Amino acid sequence: MDMKLEVVVIPVSDVDRAKAFYTALGWRLDADFAPDETFRVVQLTPPGSPASVIFGTSVTDQAPGTAQGLQLVVSDIDAAHDELKRHGAEPSEVFHDAGGVFHHGGKAARVAGRNPDRASYGSFLSFDDPDGNGWILQEITTRLPGRVDPAATTFTSTADLAAALRRAAAAHGEHEKRIGAADPDWPDWYADYMVREQAGTELPQ
Repeated sequence: MDMKLEVVVIPVSDVDRAKAFYTALGWRLDADFAPDETFRVVQLTPPGSPASVIFGTSVTDQAPGTAQGLQLVVSDIDAAHDELKRHGAEPSEVFHDAGGVFHHGGKAARVAGRNPDRASYGSFLSFDDPDGNGWILQEITTRLPGRVDPAATTFTSTADLAAALRRAAAAHGEHEKRIGAADPDWPDWYADYMVREQAGTELPQ
């Protein structure tokens, strides 16, 4: 049976302030439901995300600001940094972890700048909401095998699709150098590359 993550509940002290913060980031407002003065549910969804966040009144016993390590993925960490800053968040600088696999908790072992090999999964940034709930953004450009259904390739935004096309174009240029000729079937090659890259399977040469 599939068990898909649907909602993450985050604790906030001021519902309207949190709603204003997240909607300013471009997160879609799905619901703002208050049947009475003691109960309110606000649901928002980050762009392209299959899972949503909920906050409100009487929806959690957690103390405001105690949700940490909430993680989003992006295809371009530098563009994400600039977008967050434009929309009123205060993102950290881009960093990679000294361990090289995943990030440590808090701000331990952060090394300034992108992963030196620009490896997928290796570059991060962080930001907090007004209550101090902590978010991490991770750059993923090529998925590990088995993480995505290759029969269901999707792109969540025009920027995501454009970034995938640029990577395919660069790889295709190397492909044409190897074969020593222009490839008239480049659209098919691009499509194959982009589907395989997202599925995490072996890339075409």
